[in-house]
Amino acid sequence: MADLQDDLHATPRVDGLEGLDDLGELVEDPFAATSCTPVTDPAAAPLERARALLAAHPVADGYCGLPWALRRLPWYDLELGEKDLDTDVPRLREGGVGAVFWALHLPEGLTGDRAVGATLEQLDLVRTVVAAHPEGLRLAHTAGEVADVRHRGRVAVLLGPAGAAALGDCLGILRSLHALGLRVLTLSGASWASEAGLTRFGEEVIREMNRLGVIADLSGASEQTVRRAFAASRAPVLCTRSAARALRPHPANLPDDLLAGLGAAKGLCLVPLTAEQTGPSLRDVADHLDHVRALAGPECVGLSGTYDAGTAHPSGLPDATGYPHLIAELLRRGWPESDVALLTWGNVQRVLRGADFTARAAQRRREPSTARIAELDG
Repeated sequence: MADLQDDLHATPRVDGLEGLDDLGELVEDPFAATSCTPVTDPAAAPLERARALLAAHPVADGYCGLPWALRRLPWYDLELGEKDLDTDVPRLREGGVGAVFWALHLPEGLTGDRAVGATLEQLDLVRTVVAAHPEGLRLAHTAGEVADVRHRGRVAVLLGPAGAAALGDCLGILRSLHALGLRVLTLSGASWASEAGLTRFGEEVIREMNRLGVIADLSGASEQTVRRAFAASRAPVLCTRSAARALRPHPANLPDDLLAGLGAAKGLCLVPLTAEQTGPSLRDVADHLDHVRALAGPECVGLSGTYDAGTAHPSGLPDATGYPHLIAELLRRGWPESDVALLTWGNVQRVLRGADFTARAAQRRREPSTARIAELDG
């Protein structure tokens, strides 16, 4: 992991977390997963156990394409239910979803000022939609806020991921997006995060993301970018839509060596519920979860519904109401309750805590970056 005090013109090296122990108010390891107290009767039916587990440890869904999907509807009510969408409050509650990341990704081809503007429009739309549905949805930015929203009986909405094009190659825009609530940024589709990997400016983007508490999403990034991000980021990283390439050769899925590297970096692979990436059936999705858990570890696997993103879904998982059936399948396969609790809720909370912890430490050691792409990449 890169030292946050590195000079802009120096390439960061892999290093430890020295210097973070001055945060005396943080007595727990923010990168550690939380424990799970058993909540179900082992003799009960798997689906009954699954629903009980989700009541205690709901799903933190890593990707929902709802913001862009809402643009095509003249009217909608997410609290009553919306048949023209995959996502609404009744289905989120029936499926045991306690938090969801609303993606701000854009159609391909939008770059520069158009990409920045379209991302700001989506941020504004999300805030408007959440404010219009106060009985079902609440915005959240930190692990503590997510837990608070859940305890109040609402579904927590987190903003992101957004695409790298949304920055317009400007760190000031990154800070502005963070101030508006952005929590996750995808490191692909920009000149500084290409097939060749991260440039010097790209590494500076990661350092500034660490300082702000914006989490790096590596799904769809090149292998060189993924490996460099493992080393450059002091905070845990995410793959918001990646399954196992060994089981299905999709370009966004991760090969076994990168899954192992993600586990070593204490990152998080959110397996998408899409027929294209994981296969046509619920059992196929469970196979991917088994594979990622075996290679990266139970603390590094999560769920990504990928609903309202224009993709087909496996049979049995048409929308969020399918989550209890997926959890029941994992219980049949012998997953302990502790691992299920990490999969659904604990691992996302760990990553959010880790990002916040890293940001608080970095802000004591580093001023906002004024670096420009022309100065670092020429």
